[in-house]
Amino acid sequence: MNNHEIDYKLYGDDMQFVEVELDPNETVIAEAGSLMMMDDSIKMETIFGDGSKSSGGGLMGKLMGAGKRLITGESLFMTTFTNEGSGKRHVYFAAPYPGKIIPMDLSELGGKIICQKDSFLAAAKGVSVGVEFQRKIGVGFFGGEGFIMQKLEGDGMAFVHAGGAIHRVDLQPGQKLRVDTGCLVAMTSSVDYDIETVGGIKTALFGGEGIFFASLSGPGTVWIQSLPFSRLASRVFAAAPVSQGGGGKDSGEGGIGGLFNLFND
Repeated sequence: MNNHEIDYKLYGDDMQFVEVELDPNETVIAEAGSLMMMDDSIKMETIFGDGSKSSGGGLMGKLMGAGKRLITGESLFMTTFTNEGSGKRHVYFAAPYPGKIIPMDLSELGGKIICQKDSFLAAAKGVSVGVEFQRKIGVGFFGGEGFIMQKLEGDGMAFVHAGGAIHRVDLQPGQKLRVDTGCLVAMTSSVDYDIETVGGIKTALFGGEGIFFASLSGPGTVWIQSLPFSRLASRVFAAAPVSQGGGGKDSGEGGIGGLFNLFND
């Protein structure tokens, strides 16, 4: 076991947070800005990269680790939380939008998970947070996540967050699953990831599901989210008043809000 062994507990349903229990000298790493609260005797430190051995000990290694995180759309920095007390201490991390937190024991998942770019929340120290390049050009252009996805490697606990409800599917060898490209959260490295077109021009243009599906073939495990953040954001933007830069879908509706808008104009 190269990673720190941490215990945890999840709280909440649709707005979850995770409690991580640290023994003396144990450390957890987390995405910058994900802290909710923590006990005393916990030292918080901001670092380049993820602090894993794969990042290297020198300045160049740290810069490479931070650069990998930057191209996945994450912050250059991560935060470590170390228990410097004599007893057990707790630190709490909250997801940034409504959904679920998925605990993943990497030692039981082949030591590697590939996930969407903004899904990482926290992990035991020693877990490497890197990038996974999609080698298939079709997946890179039309797979919803582009050529670059996040890669979590190690043998400890990692916590991933996603929108809405989460459904885990264990694919058997040769079993195939077609998924909306934005609904794919994570998958084990053994899953074959490709894209395929939606059949029929009329369905592709007017079906409302886009032109491409993510095609996932077993063996392996995949995690699917019911509400991608991009879908939630587009609905909020469409409902926002035109004066606030939205699509103005509901700006013409009546009611008290419309009356106030009339006087403001």
